[in-house]
Amino acid sequence: HPTEGNKAHGVVHFSKVEGGVRIVAKIRGLKPGKHGFHIHEYGDCSAPDGTSAGGHYNPFGMPHAGPKAEKRHVGDLGNILADAEGIGSYDLVDRVIQLRCPQAIVGRAVIVHAGEDDLVSQPTGNAGARLGCGVIGIDKE
Repeated sequence: HPTEGNKAHGVVHFSKVEGGVRIVAKIRGLKPGKHGFHIHEYGDCSAPDGTSAGGHYNPFGMPHAGPKAEKRHVGDLGNILADAEGIGSYDLVDRVIQLRCPQAIVGRAVIVHAGEDDLVSQPTGNAGARLGCGVIGIDKE
C-alpha cells in the first residue's frame, strides 16, 4: 500500500524453493529506475510515512549490504527496478531469509523506497523515503 502522498502499490510473494526463498514482486506507481527494497522489523504500516515498520530486519546485528553479500541484514533485498511505466519487478531466490523459524519474516513488513539502495551506506543504504509498505502474511495455497 502507498504511504501518504505516494502511489506505490503491488504484491510480493515469498515461497520456499530449493536453495532458499523465492521472492517475486510487482510494484506499480514508481518512478522509473532503481528503488531500495527491504524487509523491515515490524509488521506495522500505520504511520503515514511507513516509519512504524521500524528499521531493516537485522536479528543478527550484521552490516547493511546487498542481497548476495555474505554479511548483511536479513532484510536487505537490494533494489527493485521500475520500467518506463513505473512498474517495478523483482525475482530472486534468497538464501538468508526464512519463512519458518524464530527469525521468520512472516509478520514483518516489506518496504519500497524512493531512491536507489547504494548497498554500502550504513545502516540503510541511503535509499530515502518509504513509498510503500505491506505486512508479510500467509496466503491460501
